[in-house]
This record gives sequence, C-alpha cells and structure tokens, in this order.
Amino acid sequence: MALMKTLLTRLVLSNTYRATAVRFSSSEAKLTTSDDSPVEMENPYKKERRQCILCKLNIKPDYKNYRLLSQFQSPYTGRIYGRHITGLCKAKQDLVENEIKKAQNCALMPYYYKEKVFLKDPKLFDPENPIRSHRF
Repeated sequence: MALMKTLLTRLVLSNTYRATAVRFSSSEAKLTTSDDSPVEMENPYKKERRQCILCKLNIKPDYKNYRLLSQFQSPYTGRIYGRHITGLCKAKQDLVENEIKKAQNCALMPYYYKEKVFLKDPKLFDPENPIRSHRF
C-alpha cells in the first residue's frame, strides 16, 4: 500500500505543473490543488508583432491608384523605396513594385520624378529614418 501511494504521488507530480497533494482515504484517492499553484498568464515582456501598413489597413495596391503608389517612390529620382525603408512585408512590397511598374508603363506615373501635386501628401513612413540602416 505504501509503495502504491509513493508511485501515485510521483505520477501526479510529474504530469502536472501545479503542486498537487494526494490524500488517500480507505477506499479511493482524491486529488486537491494547493493555494500556491502558479497562475496562467501571458508573457508581459512579449513585444507586439509588427505589421506592415497595407496589411494592417487591408489595402490591396492597384496600378490605377497612383496617388498611393507615389508614396513608395522617391520624389527626386523616381526610384522605388526598398523594404527596409517602407516597412512593408515581402508580399506587399513585391505587389507595390509590380503595380508601380505597371502604372509607369500605362503612363499614369512618371519614371524619373514624383508628381508635384503629390509632394504634400501625408507620409506613410519616413525615408530619412529607415527601419534598418541598410538593406543587408
């Protein structure tokens, strides 16, 4: 009987994370939890996962929306900003690049500069302060 109690106690303590006490009566075993059991909670130090602005707002870039696409183009050279500057996810960055090229081929956007009308649009990101200092 004593051997059975120790084996059952080891089994109960090894299978649960909480400290449990085993009480035996003459006919059956009852499990009770102690007051010192740990509380289940989320990690308070976990950082919030970053999400790109287009995924967060559920925006699908389109070549006809050249005002949005011009935000991802340099106003001085017409180059398309990289992911390390825009903060977009890989899928949206590829989609934006393809849509910009499509809009340029349809003559909706210029190749070498940004429309002067769009220069005062609110910025979606700061090209002077990239997320990573370089693309590597």
